[in-house]
Amino acid sequence: MAQTVRRTPPFTLNTDGHRHPRENTLVGVAAVFGLLAFTTAFFHNLHVISAWAGLVGIIAALWGQFISVTTAERFVLMVSLGMAAVGFYLGMAHGGLLGGA
Repeated sequence: MAQTVRRTPPFTLNTDGHRHPRENTLVGVAAVFGLLAFTTAFFHNLHVISAWAGLVGIIAALWGQFISVTTAERFVLMVSLGMAAVGFYLGMAHGGLLGGA
């Protein structure tokens, strides 16, 4: 019995087989800023970086969620949104966007 085998890369955001450069760019931006905000949130003296990176990550993830096409994009965007939100809130709690001015 003949079976069709679809060979896709193990990690791809384009699970529908089409290219989505704009959506994938927003996924990458949200992931980078979310990870940056999350990691810098644990250092009290980096609250300005954490707050700004979190804010940019939240905006990028929400906009990417608005225009996303595939489930893989949405999954990465929601994880990135969570990391950016944690970084943003801890950055705001440690001193805010302007360094407590």
